[in-house]
Amino acid sequence: MRSLLRFPLVAFPFLLPTQSAWAADISAANTAWMLTATALVLFMTLPGLSLFYGGLVRVRNVLSVLMQCFALTALMSLLWFVAGYSLAFGSSGVEQGPWLGDLGNLFLAAVSMEGNSGDIPESLFVMFQMTFAVITPALIVGGFAERIRFSAMLVFSAAWMLLVYAPVCHWVWGGGWLGSMGLQDFAGGTVVHITAAVAALVAALMLGPRRGFGSVAMPPHNLTMTVTGAGMLWVGWFGFNAGSAVAADGSAAMAMLVTHLSAACGSLAWMTMEWIRHGKPSVLGIVTGMVAGLGTITPASGSVGPAAAVVIGLSAGVICYYATLTLKNRLKIDDSLDVFPVHGVGGILGTLLAGVFCSPNLGIFSGNGFSEGISSIGGQLAVQATGVVATFAYTAIVSYILFKLVDRVIGLRVDAEQETVGLDLVLHDERGYDL
Repeated sequence: MRSLLRFPLVAFPFLLPTQSAWAADISAANTAWMLTATALVLFMTLPGLSLFYGGLVRVRNVLSVLMQCFALTALMSLLWFVAGYSLAFGSSGVEQGPWLGDLGNLFLAAVSMEGNSGDIPESLFVMFQMTFAVITPALIVGGFAERIRFSAMLVFSAAWMLLVYAPVCHWVWGGGWLGSMGLQDFAGGTVVHITAAVAALVAALMLGPRRGFGSVAMPPHNLTMTVTGAGMLWVGWFGFNAGSAVAADGSAAMAMLVTHLSAACGSLAWMTMEWIRHGKPSVLGIVTGMVAGLGTITPASGSVGPAAAVVIGLSAGVICYYATLTLKNRLKIDDSLDVFPVHGVGGILGTLLAGVFCSPNLGIFSGNGFSEGISSIGGQLAVQATGVVATFAYTAIVSYILFKLVDRVIGLRVDAEQETVGLDLVLHDERGYDL
């Protein structure tokens, strides 16, 4: 028996698995990396963003934020299966129009175990893109935290994902008009950060400020929780940006490097600005600067080199810091968790700077080159600006209409007494802490 077990299996070829043509087209290395990247991006929402946001609100609303992020993860996943993926990417092998994907992949009808997207399974590409569709509506939570009805949040988010996120995703990544123009948005400056931030800004304006905003202190209830979530976001962002290479190659490695450098520079820049202004560096400042650095490098992470990433990260920390002060102190807009000044301003800044630092003629600050048919920084910047303006305007208009409809049918905001008691008890009949 022992001698039989030692006998090579090649002597019995019928015992060996047959390698299909499909398997030959699949890269095991790229598939393994993308499986990892997909898990990292989901990790950004659950638990990263959930804890980051949860720690920033007051104690009576912590569960409501965690519940919103968790419920959105489930709901957006199902909607991506039903129609989101088809609207964004359509069917493999079918030429796509400029505005929306074809409807041949409703309920993922054309996705099978044997199908591939490039050299990875199409099912994996679907799942990777699903995690982006999950985190984008979850980012909006920061704009209306502590005062929105749970039912209104679910209805708005569902409609928003299908009517805003999926179309913009198609414009940029699914064969649509912005991608065809040559827009460089490697991992979601327009698709994720600008769309989410503009929707959050519209929400903050339409719902109005929280009771006591500007006159009552509203400090984070648990910065330890926020820092924990921030650390998870930093690590998870490697899947977000480096995973957008959709390959285990030099592009993914460079995207990871520039992502890390920008996050580090954003952290230190924001911390320094607070240190100068208030005399002490704050924990909240350094983690917010990290998110600004990450959000700003996101669209440029496939376009720029390390030196440019340092400039982008430092710029993000300073510019997003002042944007936050302006929105809250001057404009008196209660974007509760600073979604627009961090993600929106950062996404706009990063998308525009990608058009500058992608140039191969900047010495140490050179990037990976202009898009096809573009030969100058001015030409690339014009395309980048078009992407920013189009995404901003479309998102603002549709988000406003959706909020108005939801407010009329359901009602957006809890009443004054409910807000005072807190959403944890009013909407979920639970407490975050019972010590």
